[in-house]
Amino acid sequence: MSRVAAAPYPVTVRGDLSVPPGRWVWLFKWLLAIPHYFLLFFLYLGFVVAWIIAFFGILFTGKYPRGLFDYNVGVLRWSWRVLFSNESAPGGGKYPPLSIRPDPD
Repeated sequence: MSRVAAAPYPVTVRGDLSVPPGRWVWLFKWLLAIPHYFLLFFLYLGFVVAWIIAFFGILFTGKYPRGLFDYNVGVLRWSWRVLFSNESAPGGGKYPPLSIRPDPD
């Protein structure tokens, strides 16, 4: 009886570094994040309001209002990009766009 070895993880992610980062980029990259954090503060205030409105919309209609969903997903998407770019991988990556729209890259 032969057994097929299963992969340890069901998904494999591969990333290529398009442009090598400079040697000292990580020292000033946090300065570039200040505008993002400033704007995200206000977007998260709107996120909380949209979440409360969406809660009652779902409670009474059974549907998540599409505009509120898109806004909330956009705010989360932006914050995840900024957190990854500035905290998880501070030495590499590109500057995240100031947008809640999906990044085609």
